Amino acid sequence: MHERPTMSPSTATATPAASAAPPQSTVKVIRAAVLGTIVEYYDFGIYGYMAGMIATHFFVKSDPTTALLSTFAAFAVAFFLRVPGGIFFGHIGDRYGRKKSLTYTILLMALATAGIGLLPTYATLGAWATAVLVLCRCLQGFAAGGELSGANAFVSEHAPRERRAFHTSFVNTGTYLGSLVASLVALGLSTTFSEETISVWAWRVPFVISLVIGLVGLYIRSQLHETEQFEDVQEADDIEQARYPVTDVVRYAWREVLLIIGLGAMIVGGYYICSVYAASYLQTAGGHSSTVAFASTCIAMVAAVISLPVAGWIGDRYGRKPVFFTTSAVVAIIAVPAFMLMRDGPVVAAVAAQAVLAFLIGCNNGVSFATYAELFRARYRYSGIALANNVTNMTLGGTAPFIATFLIKVTDNTLTPAAFLLFTALLSLLATFFLPETKGTELQL
Repeated sequence: MHERPTMSPSTATATPAASAAPPQSTVKVIRAAVLGTIVEYYDFGIYGYMAGMIATHFFVKSDPTTALLSTFAAFAVAFFLRVPGGIFFGHIGDRYGRKKSLTYTILLMALATAGIGLLPTYATLGAWATAVLVLCRCLQGFAAGGELSGANAFVSEHAPRERRAFHTSFVNTGTYLGSLVASLVALGLSTTFSEETISVWAWRVPFVISLVIGLVGLYIRSQLHETEQFEDVQEADDIEQARYPVTDVVRYAWREVLLIIGLGAMIVGGYYICSVYAASYLQTAGGHSSTVAFASTCIAMVAAVISLPVAGWIGDRYGRKPVFFTTSAVVAIIAVPAFMLMRDGPVVAAVAAQAVLAFLIGCNNGVSFATYAELFRARYRYSGIALANNVTNMTLGGTAPFIATFLIKVTDNTLTPAAFLLFTALLSLLATFFLPETKGTELQL
Protein backbone atom coordinates (compact mmCIF):
# COMPACT_ATOMS: atom_id res chain seq x y z
CA MET A 1 0.00 0.00 0.00
CA HIS A 2 2.98 2.27 0.19
CA GLU A 3 6.53 2.60 -1.05
CA ARG A 4 9.07 0.80 1.12
CA PRO A 5 12.81 1.33 1.45
CA THR A 6 15.00 -1.37 -0.08
CA MET A 7 15.58 -4.29 2.27
CA SER A 8 18.09 -7.07 2.27
CA PRO A 9 16.76 -10.64 1.96
CA SER A 10 17.42 -11.17 5.64
CA THR A 11 15.01 -8.42 6.55
CA ALA A 12 12.38 -8.92 3.90
CA THR A 13 10.19 -11.19 5.99
CA ALA A 14 9.43 -11.41 9.66
CA THR A 15 10.59 -14.11 11.99
CA PRO A 16 7.66 -15.90 13.56
CA ALA A 17 9.16 -15.29 16.94
CA ALA A 18 6.18 -15.86 19.10
CA SER A 19 5.48 -19.28 17.63
CA ALA A 20 8.63 -20.64 19.22
CA ALA A 21 7.98 -19.10 22.62
CA PRO A 22 6.88 -21.35 25.47
CA PRO A 23 3.16 -21.08 26.32
CA GLN A 24 3.97 -19.58 29.73
CA SER A 25 5.85 -16.70 28.11
CA THR A 26 2.77 -15.80 26.05
CA VAL A 27 0.62 -15.75 29.17
CA LYS A 28 3.15 -13.54 30.97
CA VAL A 29 3.35 -11.14 28.04
CA ILE A 30 -0.43 -10.80 27.78
CA ARG A 31 -0.81 -10.41 31.55
CA ALA A 32 1.80 -7.66 31.72
CA ALA A 33 0.28 -5.83 28.75
CA VAL A 34 -3.25 -6.09 30.16
CA LEU A 35 -2.25 -4.69 33.56
CA GLY A 36 -0.73 -1.59 32.01
CA THR A 37 -3.80 -1.04 29.87
CA ILE A 38 -6.02 -1.46 32.93
CA VAL A 39 -4.06 1.28 34.70
CA GLU A 40 -4.43 3.61 31.70
CA TYR A 41 -8.18 3.19 31.33
CA TYR A 42 -8.87 3.03 35.04
CA ASP A 43 -7.16 6.40 35.37
CA PHE A 44 -9.10 7.96 32.51
CA GLY A 45 -12.35 6.30 33.55
CA ILE A 46 -12.24 7.32 37.19
CA TYR A 47 -11.76 10.95 36.18
CA GLY A 48 -14.93 10.74 34.07
CA TYR A 49 -16.93 9.00 36.79
CA MET A 50 -15.79 11.54 39.36
CA ALA A 51 -16.47 14.44 36.96
CA GLY A 52 -19.22 15.94 39.12
CA MET A 53 -17.04 15.88 42.24
CA ILE A 54 -14.04 17.30 40.39
CA ALA A 55 -16.23 20.10 39.02
CA THR A 56 -17.25 20.94 42.60
CA HIS A 57 -13.72 20.97 44.01
CA PHE A 58 -11.62 22.43 41.21
CA PHE A 59 -13.82 24.79 39.20
CA VAL A 60 -15.99 27.84 39.94
CA LYS A 61 -19.32 26.74 41.40
CA SER A 62 -21.53 29.61 40.22
CA ASP A 63 -22.71 27.69 37.12
CA PRO A 64 -22.84 23.88 37.55
CA THR A 65 -23.19 23.22 33.80
CA THR A 66 -20.18 25.38 32.99
CA ALA A 67 -18.19 23.70 35.76
CA LEU A 68 -19.06 20.28 34.32
CA LEU A 69 -18.10 21.42 30.83
CA SER A 70 -14.79 22.70 32.25
CA THR A 71 -14.20 19.31 33.87
CA PHE A 72 -14.82 17.48 30.60
CA ALA A 73 -12.63 20.06 28.82
CA ALA A 74 -9.80 19.14 31.21
CA PHE A 75 -10.62 15.50 30.38
CA ALA A 76 -10.19 16.33 26.68
CA VAL A 77 -6.96 18.30 27.16
CA ALA A 78 -5.11 15.13 28.13
CA PHE A 79 -5.90 13.63 24.74
CA PHE A 80 -4.06 16.40 22.93
CA LEU A 81 -0.94 15.29 24.80
CA ARG A 82 -1.40 11.71 23.61
CA VAL A 83 0.00 12.51 20.17
CA PRO A 84 3.34 13.94 21.39
CA GLY A 85 3.36 11.20 24.05
CA GLY A 86 2.88 8.57 21.37
CA ILE A 87 5.68 10.05 19.27
CA PHE A 88 8.01 10.18 22.30
CA PHE A 89 7.32 6.69 23.63
CA GLY A 90 7.04 5.29 20.11
CA HIS A 91 10.55 6.61 19.45
CA ILE A 92 11.84 4.89 22.60
CA GLY A 93 9.97 1.68 21.74
CA ASP A 94 11.21 1.51 18.14
CA ARG A 95 14.76 2.62 18.89
CA TYR A 96 15.53 1.18 22.34
CA GLY A 97 12.92 -1.49 22.95
CA ARG A 98 9.23 -2.02 23.57
CA LYS A 99 9.80 -3.17 27.15
CA LYS A 100 11.72 -0.04 28.17
CA SER A 101 9.05 2.27 26.79
CA LEU A 102 6.21 0.36 28.47
CA THR A 103 8.01 0.57 31.81
CA TYR A 104 8.07 4.37 31.62
CA THR A 105 4.44 4.73 30.53
CA ILE A 106 2.88 2.73 33.37
CA LEU A 107 4.97 4.48 36.03
CA LEU A 108 4.19 8.00 34.79
CA MET A 109 0.48 7.23 34.44
CA ALA A 110 0.16 5.87 37.98
CA LEU A 111 2.05 8.80 39.53
CA ALA A 112 0.00 11.42 37.66
CA THR A 113 -3.31 9.85 38.70
CA ALA A 114 -2.29 9.49 42.34
CA GLY A 115 -1.28 13.16 42.19
CA ILE A 116 -4.88 14.17 41.40
CA GLY A 117 -6.01 12.38 44.56
CA LEU A 118 -3.52 14.32 46.67
CA LEU A 119 -4.18 17.80 45.25
CA PRO A 120 -5.47 20.68 47.41
CA THR A 121 -8.81 21.96 46.10
CA TYR A 122 -9.88 25.27 44.58
CA ALA A 123 -11.00 26.44 48.02
CA THR A 124 -7.41 26.10 49.24
CA LEU A 125 -5.25 27.10 46.27
CA GLY A 126 -7.69 28.89 43.99
CA ALA A 127 -6.75 28.83 40.29
CA TRP A 128 -3.47 27.07 41.10
CA ALA A 129 -5.42 23.96 42.08
CA THR A 130 -7.13 23.97 38.69
CA ALA A 131 -3.79 24.49 36.93
CA VAL A 132 -2.11 21.58 38.73
CA LEU A 133 -5.14 19.36 38.02
CA VAL A 134 -4.79 20.12 34.31
CA LEU A 135 -1.03 19.43 34.53
CA CYS A 136 -1.70 16.00 36.03
CA ARG A 137 -4.21 15.33 33.28
CA CYS A 138 -1.59 16.32 30.70
CA LEU A 139 0.93 13.89 32.21
CA GLN A 140 -1.73 11.19 32.12
CA GLY A 141 -2.36 11.88 28.45
CA PHE A 142 1.36 11.97 27.63
CA ALA A 143 1.89 8.56 29.25
CA ALA A 144 -1.27 7.08 27.73
CA GLY A 145 0.02 8.05 24.30
CA GLY A 146 2.56 5.25 24.45
CA GLU A 147 0.76 2.64 26.55
CA LEU A 148 -1.97 0.86 24.57
CA SER A 149 -0.18 1.06 21.21
CA GLY A 150 3.05 -0.26 22.68
CA ALA A 151 1.35 -3.05 24.60
CA ASN A 152 -0.40 -4.25 21.45
CA ALA A 153 2.76 -4.04 19.34
CA PHE A 154 4.54 -6.04 22.06
CA VAL A 155 1.90 -8.79 22.15
CA SER A 156 1.48 -8.86 18.35
CA GLU A 157 5.17 -9.56 17.94
CA HIS A 158 4.97 -12.43 20.43
CA ALA A 159 1.77 -13.98 19.07
CA PRO A 160 1.58 -16.74 16.40
CA ARG A 161 0.12 -15.34 13.21
CA GLU A 162 -2.87 -17.70 13.21
CA ARG A 163 -3.97 -16.43 16.66
CA ARG A 164 -2.74 -12.85 16.58
CA ALA A 165 -6.15 -11.16 16.82
CA PHE A 166 -7.21 -13.49 19.63
CA HIS A 167 -4.06 -12.72 21.63
CA THR A 168 -4.18 -8.94 21.13
CA SER A 169 -7.88 -8.95 21.99
CA PHE A 170 -6.90 -9.80 25.57
CA VAL A 171 -4.73 -6.68 25.73
CA ASN A 172 -7.74 -4.65 24.72
CA THR A 173 -9.80 -6.21 27.50
CA GLY A 174 -7.67 -3.96 29.68
CA THR A 175 -9.41 -0.92 28.19
CA TYR A 176 -12.78 -2.21 29.40
CA LEU A 177 -11.52 -3.85 32.57
CA GLY A 178 -9.94 -0.52 33.52
CA SER A 179 -13.27 1.23 33.07
CA LEU A 180 -15.04 -1.64 34.82
CA VAL A 181 -12.74 -1.39 37.83
CA ALA A 182 -13.19 2.38 37.84
CA SER A 183 -16.96 1.98 37.66
CA LEU A 184 -16.95 -0.62 40.46
CA VAL A 185 -14.85 1.68 42.63
CA ALA A 186 -17.22 4.58 41.91
CA LEU A 187 -20.20 2.33 42.66
CA GLY A 188 -18.61 1.11 45.89
CA LEU A 189 -17.89 4.69 46.89
CA SER A 190 -21.48 5.82 46.29
CA THR A 191 -22.94 2.89 48.24
CA THR A 192 -20.43 2.85 51.13
CA PHE A 193 -20.10 6.52 51.98
CA SER A 194 -22.55 9.37 52.33
CA GLU A 195 -22.42 12.18 49.78
CA GLU A 196 -20.95 14.45 52.44
CA THR A 197 -18.12 12.02 53.23
CA ILE A 198 -17.35 11.54 49.54
CA SER A 199 -17.25 15.30 49.05
CA VAL A 200 -14.94 15.85 52.03
CA TRP A 201 -12.28 13.17 51.43
CA ALA A 202 -13.47 9.83 49.99
CA TRP A 203 -13.42 11.09 46.38
CA ARG A 204 -9.62 11.00 46.61
CA VAL A 205 -9.41 7.26 47.28
CA PRO A 206 -10.02 6.04 43.68
CA PHE A 207 -7.15 8.18 42.40
CA VAL A 208 -4.66 6.98 45.00
CA ILE A 209 -5.58 3.34 44.26
CA SER A 210 -4.00 3.80 40.82
CA LEU A 211 -0.54 3.91 42.38
CA VAL A 212 -0.98 0.41 43.84
CA ILE A 213 -2.19 -1.07 40.54
CA GLY A 214 0.61 0.67 38.67
CA LEU A 215 3.37 -0.64 40.92
CA VAL A 216 2.07 -4.20 40.56
CA GLY A 217 2.04 -3.81 36.78
CA LEU A 218 5.51 -2.29 36.83
CA TYR A 219 6.90 -5.29 38.72
CA ILE A 220 5.31 -7.79 36.33
CA ARG A 221 6.64 -5.93 33.29
CA SER A 222 10.14 -5.93 34.73
CA GLN A 223 10.16 -9.73 34.41
CA LEU A 224 9.63 -9.72 30.63
CA HIS A 225 12.12 -9.99 27.77
CA GLU A 226 12.24 -7.92 24.61
CA THR A 227 10.45 -9.21 21.49
CA GLU A 228 12.45 -11.23 18.97
CA GLN A 229 11.23 -9.04 16.13
CA PHE A 230 12.75 -5.95 17.71
CA GLU A 231 16.00 -7.85 18.30
CA ASP A 232 15.98 -8.99 14.65
CA VAL A 233 15.66 -5.37 13.54
CA GLN A 234 18.62 -4.43 15.72
CA GLU A 235 20.75 -7.31 14.44
CA ALA A 236 20.00 -6.32 10.86
CA ASP A 237 21.19 -2.77 11.63
CA ASP A 238 17.81 -1.63 10.34
CA ILE A 239 17.43 0.43 13.51
CA GLU A 240 19.87 2.98 12.08
CA GLN A 241 17.59 3.52 9.09
CA ALA A 242 14.88 4.62 11.51
CA ARG A 243 16.73 7.25 13.51
CA TYR A 244 13.41 9.05 13.89
CA PRO A 245 10.78 6.34 13.33
CA VAL A 246 7.84 8.75 13.14
CA THR A 247 9.37 10.42 10.05
CA ASP A 248 9.44 7.05 8.30
CA VAL A 249 5.80 6.55 9.27
CA VAL A 250 4.89 9.86 7.63
CA ARG A 251 7.01 9.11 4.53
CA TYR A 252 6.15 5.47 3.88
CA ALA A 253 2.95 4.65 5.79
CA TRP A 254 0.75 7.75 5.78
CA ARG A 255 -2.03 5.86 3.97
CA GLU A 256 -2.06 3.26 6.74
CA VAL A 257 -2.23 6.03 9.33
CA LEU A 258 -5.31 7.54 7.67
CA LEU A 259 -6.88 4.10 7.36
CA ILE A 260 -6.39 3.34 11.06
CA ILE A 261 -7.83 6.73 12.06
CA GLY A 262 -10.99 5.82 10.18
CA LEU A 263 -11.14 2.24 11.47
CA GLY A 264 -10.67 3.44 15.04
CA ALA A 265 -13.31 6.19 14.93
CA MET A 266 -16.12 4.08 16.36
CA ILE A 267 -13.83 2.13 18.69
CA VAL A 268 -12.51 5.30 20.32
CA GLY A 269 -15.50 7.64 20.08
CA GLY A 270 -17.93 4.86 20.88
CA TYR A 271 -15.92 3.68 23.87
CA TYR A 272 -15.99 7.07 25.59
CA ILE A 273 -19.63 7.66 24.73
CA CYS A 274 -20.75 4.23 25.98
CA SER A 275 -18.61 4.14 29.12
CA VAL A 276 -17.43 7.47 30.50
CA TYR A 277 -20.21 9.68 29.10
CA ALA A 278 -23.08 7.18 29.42
CA ALA A 279 -22.77 7.20 33.21
CA SER A 280 -23.57 10.93 33.18
CA TYR A 281 -26.21 10.59 30.43
CA LEU A 282 -28.22 7.99 32.32
CA GLN A 283 -28.43 10.38 35.27
CA THR A 284 -28.96 13.72 33.51
CA ALA A 285 -31.11 12.67 30.53
CA GLY A 286 -32.54 9.39 31.80
CA GLY A 287 -33.24 10.51 35.35
CA HIS A 288 -31.65 7.40 36.87
CA SER A 289 -29.74 7.36 40.14
CA SER A 290 -25.95 7.30 40.27
CA THR A 291 -26.11 3.71 41.55
CA VAL A 292 -28.12 2.60 38.51
CA ALA A 293 -25.81 4.53 36.16
CA PHE A 294 -22.62 3.00 37.57
CA ALA A 295 -24.16 -0.50 37.74
CA SER A 296 -25.28 -0.19 34.11
CA THR A 297 -21.82 0.88 33.06
CA CYS A 298 -20.33 -2.10 34.89
CA ILE A 299 -22.64 -4.44 32.95
CA ALA A 300 -21.74 -2.70 29.69
CA MET A 301 -18.04 -3.14 30.39
CA VAL A 302 -18.54 -6.84 31.12
CA ALA A 303 -20.37 -7.19 27.78
CA ALA A 304 -17.47 -5.47 26.02
CA VAL A 305 -14.87 -7.66 27.73
CA ILE A 306 -16.75 -10.77 26.57
CA SER A 307 -16.96 -9.45 23.01
CA LEU A 308 -13.21 -8.94 22.59
CA PRO A 309 -11.89 -12.53 22.54
CA VAL A 310 -15.01 -13.65 20.65
CA ALA A 311 -14.29 -11.08 17.93
CA GLY A 312 -10.58 -11.93 18.01
CA TRP A 313 -11.37 -15.60 17.39
CA ILE A 314 -13.77 -14.73 14.57
CA GLY A 315 -11.19 -12.36 13.08
CA ASP A 316 -8.51 -15.07 13.07
CA ARG A 317 -10.88 -17.61 11.50
CA TYR A 318 -12.85 -15.54 8.98
CA GLY A 319 -10.90 -12.30 8.59
CA ARG A 320 -10.68 -8.81 10.03
CA LYS A 321 -12.90 -7.07 7.44
CA PRO A 322 -16.12 -8.99 8.17
CA VAL A 323 -15.91 -8.00 11.84
CA PHE A 324 -15.25 -4.33 11.10
CA PHE A 325 -18.00 -4.16 8.49
CA THR A 326 -20.74 -5.95 10.41
CA THR A 327 -20.34 -4.21 13.76
CA SER A 328 -19.93 -0.72 12.29
CA ALA A 329 -23.07 -1.16 10.18
CA VAL A 330 -25.16 -2.45 13.09
CA VAL A 331 -24.08 0.38 15.42
CA ALA A 332 -24.98 2.92 12.71
CA ILE A 333 -28.47 1.42 12.55
CA ILE A 334 -29.19 1.16 16.28
CA ALA A 335 -27.38 4.25 17.69
CA VAL A 336 -30.48 6.47 17.88
CA PRO A 337 -32.90 3.78 19.15
CA ALA A 338 -30.37 2.77 21.81
CA PHE A 339 -30.10 6.32 23.13
CA MET A 340 -33.87 6.64 23.12
CA LEU A 341 -34.04 3.60 25.40
CA MET A 342 -31.31 5.00 27.64
CA ARG A 343 -33.24 8.26 27.91
CA ASP A 344 -36.89 7.14 28.03
CA GLY A 345 -36.89 3.42 28.68
CA PRO A 346 -37.23 1.58 31.98
CA VAL A 347 -34.10 0.57 33.85
CA VAL A 348 -33.80 -2.86 32.23
CA ALA A 349 -34.14 -1.46 28.70
CA ALA A 350 -31.67 1.36 29.37
CA VAL A 351 -29.11 -1.07 30.78
CA ALA A 352 -29.59 -3.46 27.86
CA ALA A 353 -29.17 -0.65 25.30
CA GLN A 354 -25.87 0.45 26.81
CA ALA A 355 -24.64 -3.16 27.02
CA VAL A 356 -25.49 -3.95 23.38
CA LEU A 357 -23.66 -0.85 22.15
CA ALA A 358 -20.62 -1.70 24.28
CA PHE A 359 -20.63 -5.31 22.99
CA LEU A 360 -20.67 -4.23 19.34
CA ILE A 361 -17.99 -1.58 19.80
CA GLY A 362 -15.90 -4.14 21.67
CA CYS A 363 -16.14 -6.49 18.67
CA ASN A 364 -14.46 -3.88 16.48
CA ASN A 365 -11.80 -3.42 19.12
CA GLY A 366 -11.21 -7.18 19.27
CA VAL A 367 -9.61 -7.26 15.81
CA SER A 368 -8.28 -3.71 15.67
CA PHE A 369 -4.73 -3.82 16.96
CA ALA A 370 -3.80 -7.09 15.28
CA THR A 371 -4.85 -5.38 12.04
CA TYR A 372 -2.86 -2.27 12.88
CA ALA A 373 0.28 -4.30 13.64
CA GLU A 374 -0.07 -6.14 10.34
CA LEU A 375 -0.12 -2.86 8.41
CA PHE A 376 3.26 -1.55 9.69
CA ARG A 377 6.87 -2.69 9.51
CA ALA A 378 8.57 -3.58 12.80
CA ARG A 379 11.10 -0.77 12.64
CA TYR A 380 8.32 1.83 12.99
CA ARG A 381 5.38 -0.31 14.14
CA TYR A 382 5.19 1.17 17.66
CA SER A 383 5.39 4.73 16.32
CA GLY A 384 2.91 4.08 13.52
CA ILE A 385 0.25 2.53 15.72
CA ALA A 386 0.76 5.19 18.38
CA LEU A 387 0.49 8.09 15.92
CA ALA A 388 -2.66 6.83 14.22
CA ASN A 389 -4.39 5.65 17.38
CA ASN A 390 -3.61 8.82 19.31
CA VAL A 391 -4.81 11.14 16.55
CA THR A 392 -8.11 9.26 16.70
CA ASN A 393 -8.17 9.50 20.50
CA MET A 394 -7.38 13.22 20.37
CA THR A 395 -10.07 14.10 17.85
CA LEU A 396 -12.86 11.65 18.67
CA GLY A 397 -12.07 10.12 22.06
CA GLY A 398 -11.23 12.66 24.70
CA THR A 399 -13.52 15.20 23.12
CA ALA A 400 -16.51 12.81 23.08
CA PRO A 401 -17.96 13.61 26.55
CA PHE A 402 -17.42 17.33 25.95
CA ILE A 403 -18.98 17.23 22.47
CA ALA A 404 -21.96 15.21 23.72
CA THR A 405 -22.56 17.61 26.61
CA PHE A 406 -22.08 20.64 24.35
CA LEU A 407 -24.45 19.31 21.67
CA ILE A 408 -27.22 18.88 24.21
CA LYS A 409 -26.58 22.36 25.61
CA VAL A 410 -26.73 24.16 22.23
CA THR A 411 -29.55 22.11 20.66
CA ASP A 412 -31.59 21.32 23.77
CA ASN A 413 -31.98 17.84 22.27
CA THR A 414 -30.87 14.95 24.49
CA LEU A 415 -30.55 12.58 21.51
CA THR A 416 -27.69 14.48 19.87
CA PRO A 417 -24.99 12.24 21.47
CA ALA A 418 -26.45 9.43 19.33
CA ALA A 419 -25.67 11.51 16.24
CA PHE A 420 -22.03 11.68 17.30
CA LEU A 421 -21.93 7.88 17.74
CA LEU A 422 -23.61 7.42 14.34
CA PHE A 423 -20.96 9.66 12.75
CA THR A 424 -18.10 7.56 14.16
CA ALA A 425 -19.76 4.32 13.01
CA LEU A 426 -20.09 5.66 9.45
CA LEU A 427 -16.41 6.68 9.43
CA SER A 428 -15.36 3.17 10.47
CA LEU A 429 -17.66 1.63 7.89
CA LEU A 430 -16.16 3.81 5.15
CA ALA A 431 -12.59 2.92 6.15
CA THR A 432 -13.40 -0.80 6.05
CA PHE A 433 -13.96 -0.60 2.28
CA PHE A 434 -10.30 0.46 1.83
CA LEU A 435 -8.84 -2.11 4.24
CA PRO A 436 -6.85 -5.01 2.74
CA GLU A 437 -7.51 -8.34 4.44
CA THR A 438 -4.45 -9.08 6.62
CA LYS A 439 -5.56 -12.32 8.33
CA GLY A 440 -2.77 -14.90 8.47
CA THR A 441 -0.01 -12.61 7.14
CA GLU A 442 3.48 -12.51 8.65
CA LEU A 443 4.51 -9.34 10.43
CA GLN A 444 7.01 -7.34 8.38
CA LEU A 445 10.44 -6.31 9.58
